Amino acid sequence: MSDRDTNERVDAELQRLEKRLDELVVICRRLQEENLSLRQRQDTLIEGRATLLQKNEQVRGRVEAMIGRLKAMEQAQ
Repeated sequence: MSDRDTNERVDAELQRLEKRLDELVVICRRLQEENLSLRQRQDTLIEGRATLLQKNEQVRGRVEAMIGRLKAMEQAQ
């Protein structure tokens, strides 16, 4: 095997590794963007859940108040 053949193989391997590295960099960037997007979506969903829980508590309070008034009206009769 000549030095030229060895150099060509090394060059070919380096090119292959460089191409693969470029592909991995692209994948990493895409995953970082996707991760950021998912974190933002999670934050939005958590905020929405908190809002719904608060509204649920408000409605529960109103319903309990109505039930109390209905019972009071029943007892008054």
